[in-house]
Amino acid sequence: MTFTHGFADNNGLRMYYEVHGREVPGQPPLLLIPGGGSTIGTNFAELIPRLAEQRQVIAVEEEGHGRTQPTSRPLTAENSAGDILAVLDQLNVEAVDVLGFSAGGHTAVALALGRPSIVRRLIVASTFVSRDAVTDEFWDGMAKATLADMPDTYKDADRLLNPEPGHLERLFELDRQRILDFPGWSAEELGSITASTLVVSADRDVVTAGYAERMASLIPGARLLIVPGGHGDYLGEEAASGGDLRTMHATVPFLLRFLDE
Repeated sequence: MTFTHGFADNNGLRMYYEVHGREVPGQPPLLLIPGGGSTIGTNFAELIPRLAEQRQVIAVEEEGHGRTQPTSRPLTAENSAGDILAVLDQLNVEAVDVLGFSAGGHTAVALALGRPSIVRRLIVASTFVSRDAVTDEFWDGMAKATLADMPDTYKDADRLLNPEPGHLERLFELDRQRILDFPGWSAEELGSITASTLVVSADRDVVTAGYAERMASLIPGARLLIVPGGHGDYLGEEAASGGDLRTMHATVPFLLRFLDE
């Protein structure tokens, strides 16, 4: 399997990317956007080999995550979407399918809204698009959260890649502030998404299956997939799956079928 990696510059932000697998005639690459606190490895290491058997995969790390160093700007879905456009431009990619997980799903939606001609198919996994998706307790907990609340999986991965003092604290604060400041999108904005969309959520996820159904109803023609599991185990996400990949193996065929329709 072929593999390349590099950095793309967007006004001083150098976004790290990886390309797995070969180009597939007639199929755009599949872009993977990890969730908050995650690297490509912690989020998608188990998933990429399965997907790259079928199509070329491009994976990125958002600002402050993994090999993409932080800047002084805030971490927002729109800023990250701009960084991804720089990656696609450097790779001479004109269209992609996109899978965004959790906070990465916000970036995927921002990309689909901001550059609809680029996003053919959109998979938003374990994410939400409005602040009423979660309870007041969620927002209170996020406001009071400290680095001690961050899963050890993410801490260990960041310290391995970025051992310099303060990096992990900056990563945590970028992610925390990103969620606290998340404005959401209106029904009208979501109704303008032109990409064929699949909303994926687990039955024991951050949001309820009912919310995922409502979210899908706001995006024209969107499909809905509810899987038995938690926040990301169905994608092989390291912190959620704990190495148990049975749910991921059961879910991948549904994702590939949607992408191939």
